[in-house]
Amino acid sequence: MSIVVTGATGELGSLVIDRLLETVPASEIAAVVRNKKKAADLAARGVELRVADYDRPETLTGAFRAGDRVLLISGSEVGKRVPQHTAVIDAAKAAGVAQLAYTGVLGGPDADFQLAAEHKVTEQLILDSGLPYTFLRNGWYTENYTANLAPVLEHGAVVSNAGDGRVASAARADYAAAAAAALTGEDHLGKAYELSGDAAWSFAEYAAEVSKATGKEIAYTNVPAAVHQEILVGAGLPEGFAAILVDADEAIARGLLAGTSGDLARLIGRPTTPMAETVAAAVAAG
Repeated sequence: MSIVVTGATGELGSLVIDRLLETVPASEIAAVVRNKKKAADLAARGVELRVADYDRPETLTGAFRAGDRVLLISGSEVGKRVPQHTAVIDAAKAAGVAQLAYTGVLGGPDADFQLAAEHKVTEQLILDSGLPYTFLRNGWYTENYTANLAPVLEHGAVVSNAGDGRVASAARADYAAAAAAALTGEDHLGKAYELSGDAAWSFAEYAAEVSKATGKEIAYTNVPAAVHQEILVGAGLPEGFAAILVDADEAIARGLLAGTSGDLARLIGRPTTPMAETVAAAVAAG
């Protein structure tokens, strides 16, 4: 039996592997990767590499073994994830894995925004498969915002159409720690965890933290959805992806990403990382 992490060289997957290596022998961890060379550092640390591609179902045949505990990290390509996830689920079922943990989205079946659609379908596919499951319904990563500080600093503004909506975000490493806990602990089968930060913040509060960390005056500018769409497209985003981000902001305005269930802190055994701490770290890193 191995603990298997798909998408293991991605931003979340690599953090999950790091966390697992703190408590699990490397010989008991397997990383499903598309590019073996990109995962050379994992192999050097003793992690088994299993080469497979979500888009090539035939390559997934040998990715899992009977009794494995598997983390399916959702694909990053919106619009392609259902067939990709279906291929993984089918392979996991054929192999007879002992657990399939899946990184979905906060709210699960109640999330009504566009970005949640494929996650909801995937959860149902897993339920229909009969596999022992754990749903890790991730809220927003604070890094979703701090990764885009350059335009904020250039224009002196955080722009959104979320109004006074709040976001209970946490650091990506917090979600990785939760995934590792669900894969290594007991009593997680058949459960759905609503994972979010301990405190929800507004975009005005986020702008204030960026101001504090940079010493620059940063304002929060709330704009209509159509205007935000134009801004994002003008910045080079494809229209379809811009529309998804605008729709997500509307979900934030409706309070759908403000939930603070405490599940994340309970899983990781500590408070979640405050937004201000992630902002300060991003600014310090340049």
